[in-house]
Order: sequence, then C-alpha cells, then structure tokens
Amino acid sequence: MIDERLKEWATAAEIEAIDTVNRTGSGRAAAKLLGIGETSLRDRIARAKKRAAVKGYSPDHDMTRTVPDPFIVKGTSTQYNRHGQQTNQWVKTTIDQQKMLVLLKETVAEFSSEIGRLPASPSTFSGNTWSDELLNQYTFTDAHIGMLAWYEEGGANWDMKIAEQTILDCFELMLAMAPPAKRAVVAQIGDLLHSDGLVPVTPTSAHVLDQDGRYPKLVRAAIRVMRRMVERALEQHETVHLLIAEGNHDQSGSVWLREMFSVFYENEPRVTVETSPLPFYALRHGRTALFYHHGHKRKPADLPLVFAAQFPEFWANGTAFRYGHSGHLHHIEEKERAGIVITQHPTLAARDAHASRGAWFGSRRATALTYHSEFGEVGRNHVTPEMVRGQKG
Repeated sequence: MIDERLKEWATAAEIEAIDTVNRTGSGRAAAKLLGIGETSLRDRIARAKKRAAVKGYSPDHDMTRTVPDPFIVKGTSTQYNRHGQQTNQWVKTTIDQQKMLVLLKETVAEFSSEIGRLPASPSTFSGNTWSDELLNQYTFTDAHIGMLAWYEEGGANWDMKIAEQTILDCFELMLAMAPPAKRAVVAQIGDLLHSDGLVPVTPTSAHVLDQDGRYPKLVRAAIRVMRRMVERALEQHETVHLLIAEGNHDQSGSVWLREMFSVFYENEPRVTVETSPLPFYALRHGRTALFYHHGHKRKPADLPLVFAAQFPEFWANGTAFRYGHSGHLHHIEEKERAGIVITQHPTLAARDAHASRGAWFGSRRATALTYHSEFGEVGRNHVTPEMVRGQKG
C-alpha cells in the first residue's frame, strides 16, 4: 500500500498511480491497468515522495512535521534515545523563492485591474536646443528602508522615518542642482527595502537583520518614496523612466514594486517603468548607452562583458559612450573598463551593526548625473545626508 497522504503534494498523474496501486494491490497490475511501464509507475510515486519530503513529510525517515507554502524544509535534526525511539526533532525551513515570485505575480495580476491608473498629465517642460538633448539620472542605491542603525555603533542613526525623509530631501536638492533636461531617469539600483518579507532576514542566507518596524510599514514607505520622486521629476522633465532594480535584500519586493508602478502609470505616456525580470537593465540616449545592475550577481570587473552580451543592441549600433551603474558594496569605486565607465555607487544609509562590527566604511551620498545624447556625461552633482539634515545622535 502507498501512503495516501502523499496525494497532498502529488500531481494528477501521481495521484492516479497511487490510487491504482492501492486499489489493485500490485505495482505490476497497476502499471498494466494504466498502460505504462512499471518503471514509469515507480518514477511517478518517487516524485510524489520527493515533493512531500521537501515539505517535511517522509515517514520512512521519521519526518512528519510539514511546513506550509511558500516554505520548504532546508534540513531536519532528529534525536533518538538508546532504544532507537525518536525523542525530539528540529525542522529548519527556508522560503521557496521561485514559488514566492509566482505567488507575487499572480497576486499582482489578480488585483491590477482594480488599481486606479494615474491619468495623463500635460508637460510643463520648457527646454531649448541644449536641454532637449540632456538626460538627468537621479541615482540611489542601498537605501535599506526599514533598517535600524544606532549612532553609537555606526556614527549615525537610521530608521524608517529618517530614511524616508533623507531620501526625499536629497532628491529635492538633486532636482534643484541639476540642469534643465528633457529626460529623467529615477535609478534606484537595488536594496530599496531592507528585508523581503514578514520575517526580517535576508532572502537567500536567512541572516537576521536589524529592522525598524513591521514589513507592511516598509512597503508603505517605499511606495511613498518612489511615487513622490516620480511626481517631482515629472514637474521638471518631459519624460521620466523609473528603474527599481533587484537587490539581494529585496528580490521579491522589487518585483511587486515594478509591476505595481507599471500598472499605476499605465495611462501616463510621460512615464515608463522598467519591468525586466532579469537583474540587468539598459537604456539608450542617442549615442549614450546606460546600464544597471545592483552588483549582487556580478562584480564590477565582470559587468562590461555581461552588458555587451546581454544588450548588444545598446552596446553597438552607433553608441559611442557607455556607462554602467551598480551598488551593493556601499562604497565608491569608478573605473573605465573595455569601453565603458563602471561606477559603483555608495549608500545614503548609515552603517548598521553588521557593517559597524565588521569595520566597513564608505561615503554616504546620492548622485545626479547629466548625459548628452551626443557627448556622453557632461555633469554630475553629489548630495549627502549632512547637506539636508543633521545626522548626529
């Protein structure tokens, strides 16, 4: 007899195999009745067992404590007494990232028809021949909204309220300092959110994070920040391109943010939203090509080849100036490699306990870069937290 409970995690074909074996009492008879080979029958049942084991159910191995979607069992530790009887069991779990992404996309698709689209707005941009050829890129990375930092450890405080106010104040100063330009790119290059779900841990390594507040509060703050930046950019530019890149802290969060803003601005022709599921992004501005990657998958030295291979239409076809942007490591590095300038941007956020105790230092700033469609980069302005508000104590 095959364990009936396996059907909780089995496909339709696997359920049919289990039922037929149990009804006939023989694998050979069941295979003949189903019109398949005995090996195929055994494979179907084995797949059901493997799928159940991932969820924590494998009685043959004393595993009977199951976990709900979207969790999977990462490992078990079982304690036995001297008679071979089980006395305790510890089940270690992790998030099934692929299933989580599927669930998020299904959720977005389900309620997106009910989201109120922002209506189109007229442009008030007043340019000239020079400014018509310019693009202002407002670059932020590793904002870590929701991270908690203490000035006695890292030299400055950082919490949800400080993060939101600092980002928006810095953005206002960047707008004031930037020259008039027809196009704008709001480039958020990853780790906008400090955590990626209800549990304050990193998505892949499950490292415990210093977090300020519940996850829904992080979500609300991130939405407010990004929406405010786009609205203010629209007041000074004719078109705005919004990039919300995947980071290692917000792999799932970046997905629903991109999809949500794409739906929200669906009827606004002046706004485009990057929705690529890959963590590499590109756009073109005349003879200038711009590339983006958070930095959690590939190091800066690898990016020229990655960008050239991933985006041949942006790398060639008349582009003469190429610029790549990344973050992730929270400090500044810029180098020209193989025909492209790769800039690793720092963070506006303060150092948390992890960075402070590891003695990792870096400048805190955000940068507005100005690109000409024919001449590449023609200007840049930096803003720091100290320029907009006190960060001591």
